[in-house]
Amino acid sequence: MYDGKPRKGQEPQPLVEVRGLKMYFPITSGLFRRKVGDVKAVDGLTFDILEGETLGLVGESGCGKSTAGRAILRLYDPTEGEVVIGGKDVAHAEGDALRRLRPAMQMVFQDPQASLNPRMTVADIIGEPLLEHTKMTSDERTARIYELMDAVGLNRVFANRYPHAFSGGQRQRIGIARALALNPKFIVCDEPIAALDVSIQAQVVNLLEELQDRLGLTYLFISHDLSMVRHIADRVAVMYLGRIVELADRDALFEQPLHPYTEALLSAIPEADPDEANRRTRILLKGDVPSPAHPPKGCNFCTRCPKVMDVCRNVKPDLFEVRPRHFVACHLYPPS
Repeated sequence: MYDGKPRKGQEPQPLVEVRGLKMYFPITSGLFRRKVGDVKAVDGLTFDILEGETLGLVGESGCGKSTAGRAILRLYDPTEGEVVIGGKDVAHAEGDALRRLRPAMQMVFQDPQASLNPRMTVADIIGEPLLEHTKMTSDERTARIYELMDAVGLNRVFANRYPHAFSGGQRQRIGIARALALNPKFIVCDEPIAALDVSIQAQVVNLLEELQDRLGLTYLFISHDLSMVRHIADRVAVMYLGRIVELADRDALFEQPLHPYTEALLSAIPEADPDEANRRTRILLKGDVPSPAHPPKGCNFCTRCPKVMDVCRNVKPDLFEVRPRHFVACHLYPPS
C-alpha cells in the first residue's frame, strides 16, 4: 500500500508530507441542528511533494481538490490526518505555533478579483504580510514591495492604485507577489489561471515556473486543465470524489494511464491535429458523480466505471505501486 514515502533513487527529500488527510463537513438537520451525516470532501489523501517539484492535482469540479489544498495549509481544520511541511507539524499546530508556520506556506487563489481587498492599494496588499509577520521599518517594507513588484512584472508606478484598475492577469500577479512576500518554501496554486483569458494563462504559468527556478519553490498546482498540468507538473495525482485514484510521473501518467477514470479524463483533452483527433477514442462516462455525503460502499468510481467488477462494488481499493513510481487504486491491478 502506498505510504507516501519517496522510493529508492529519489535524491530530493519530501518538503510536504500528507498522511491520511480527511476533511469532512457536518450535515445538520432539525430545529436543534443535530448532526445527521458528513460531506466527505477529502477522504484519506496520502502523498509527498519533494523539494523544488510541482505536484499537479487534477480531477473534475467538486472532487475535493481545492478543499485538500486549503486543509493542507490549515485554512480549514482537518477532520483527521497529518500534514508536515518542512519538518513542522501543521495539522495539529494551534495559536502562536501555527502563526509562526504561516510564512513558510502560502496560497495563490483561483479568483484574483475576489482574493484582493478592493479598498487596499497594491502596496498595502503586498505589504500586509510584511506588516503582520516582520519588524521591517516603513522604508524597508516599501523597498521589499517594489522588489516583489519587479519580480512578478508589475510597474512600480502602479503601487498606489487599487485592484479594480488592473486586468485579470495583473491582479493575479499581485496575488503572486503577496504570496512571495515572506519567502515561502511551499505554495498551493489553486487553479490560478482558471479565471483568466486564454491569452494571459501562459504568461502566468511561465511566471510561476520562472519564480520556482529562481527561488527554489515547491508547488501544489491544482487544476482541471490537463494540458496546462502536463506543461508545468513533475508528477500528477488524479482525484475522484475525495480520493486519489492514480499518482505517477507526468509523462508516465499521460502516456500510459492505468485507472479507468484517468483514461476517461485524458481522452477528453482537445487535440489540435484533426488526424490524431480522429484516431483517438473518446471515453464517455455514464451517470453522475455520486454525492460525497453518500459515497459508494466500494470503489468511489464503481458507479460510472466501464470496467467495473463485483469486487469494485464492495471493497475500496488502496493506492498501490504497480510500476516504479506509478501508483493506482484499482482492482484491475491487484497488489503483488
